Amino acid sequence: MKGWVAHRYDRWAVLVLLVGLSLRGAIAAFLPPGFDEAYYYLYTQHLDWSYFDHPVLVALSTGVGVWLTGIVSQFTIRWGALLLHTGALGLLYLTGRHLFSAKAGWLTLAIASLAPIFLAGFGVMTLPDAPLVFFWSATLYVASREFFPQPERTGFTYRPTWRVALLGLLVGLACLGKYHGAALGFGLVGFCLTQPTYRKVLVSPWLVLGAVLFGVAIAPILIWNHQHDWVSLRFQSGRAVPDRGYSLVDLLVTWLVGIAYLFPSFGFLFWWVSGKAVWLQFPQPQSRLANRRNIPFSPPVAALILWLSLPLMLGFTLMGGYRQILPTWAAPGFWGMTLLLGAWVSTWRTLVWRRWLMVSAAIIVPILLLAVLHLSLGIFQKPGQYAIAGGFLTPANDASTQQINIQQLRQQFAESGVLSQGDFLFTNDIYLAGQLGMAIAPLTRQPITCFDPDPRGFAFWSTAEEWVGQRGLLVTTPAQAAAAIAQYQGYFSDLQLAADLPIRRGGEVVRVVQVYRAGALQIPYPRPYGRMR
Repeated sequence: MKGWVAHRYDRWAVLVLLVGLSLRGAIAAFLPPGFDEAYYYLYTQHLDWSYFDHPVLVALSTGVGVWLTGIVSQFTIRWGALLLHTGALGLLYLTGRHLFSAKAGWLTLAIASLAPIFLAGFGVMTLPDAPLVFFWSATLYVASREFFPQPERTGFTYRPTWRVALLGLLVGLACLGKYHGAALGFGLVGFCLTQPTYRKVLVSPWLVLGAVLFGVAIAPILIWNHQHDWVSLRFQSGRAVPDRGYSLVDLLVTWLVGIAYLFPSFGFLFWWVSGKAVWLQFPQPQSRLANRRNIPFSPPVAALILWLSLPLMLGFTLMGGYRQILPTWAAPGFWGMTLLLGAWVSTWRTLVWRRWLMVSAAIIVPILLLAVLHLSLGIFQKPGQYAIAGGFLTPANDASTQQINIQQLRQQFAESGVLSQGDFLFTNDIYLAGQLGMAIAPLTRQPITCFDPDPRGFAFWSTAEEWVGQRGLLVTTPAQAAAAIAQYQGYFSDLQLAADLPIRRGGEVVRVVQVYRAGALQIPYPRPYGRMR
């Protein structure tokens, strides 16, 4: 049998991709939409060159399932992420296969398929990370083909090819997924600068074409930011500014949390193999050269992966010492480092790596499935119709109740008839507004906005003045209602409770969404940025 599926590991890779897609698809169908996901659904209702929070690709990946089916649900908004992640995993396998071996590629694929932060954060939830990681993987694959056309050969004469230009385009597309993609460009330049064999790339005409293609790819970001006083770039760069003094305790916590999201049996090894790869970059005493035979990657190959991975791994981990970071910020760096971990594990005895993967999978998969079952059915909830052994988490102490069953909220709106009592809906929370947008999508075309000092995208999807004179419906929760009413005093002619919409899980009310008739807006609600008039 010829072709890329000729090897048994190739066939195993296809099996892993299909099983992984099925597992992630099942999770995507049952897991209620996260706060960010629902908010990104609103991107699809306001298509633009870019957005305050992120570039445009998250809108396209979130919208593809909705546009194809006409159905708004947690499953359809995740179609793009499911498909992109499958493609990213396939590219990661092909990269490991090319650089090392089919066995190393398959182990890389297995690790990347099991690590929880990759599985859920990149492969289930519709986040900017899904398109980012797809183009990150494509960049890794093309770079491996460009710089190591035949990895087993040494001393070959390197000449830049058309792939250098393609890398410029792929880095730009990664930036269209998330601004983190800029780290790829930095890493590629750093690799070429520090490896004498590849410095000729920096004076190649292909690099000029690559720079042009990069500029074309990121043009939507530049156009939108130019139109809006560079607000998105200023907002994202401001996150790097310390918001408190540096804390070694916070740094340690950030490091440990990152390992937990990767899963400890993988997380600690990521850092170990990173240290091995860095050690390999330095000249070694003659007595230690023999030890290199136990390392399955050459210094140049390790250097490429380090330059494309370590800046994010270290940068965001160190940032955790002076501000809170999200686990997904550093995760693309670990994604690239999976290649070195897979290669290293391929040197283990077969019985060892098989047991290691099987034990890890036997813990990770049930934990994820139990988490999804609790979020959707409340299997740990007390009381609850589906509670195991009576449950132990009361809704008041369970943060997972903040996620809303969109179908239930939609039914509650339909039965209450409250939507007819206002011209537009608004919230004081951008994420609740996203959940609201998904819930009412099939019921009404009434616009939604957010009146808050932190309006994010809503500040650019309408003008501040267009709501004046229109009747509003405030959608909030009992915990936020008092503050919201005080916040809007003087802006609306009246604020009266119109409906309580209970959300149930396991047969019990776990959250209530409240709707207030706000009357007509008297004066524009102030905005810190965005379209004023």
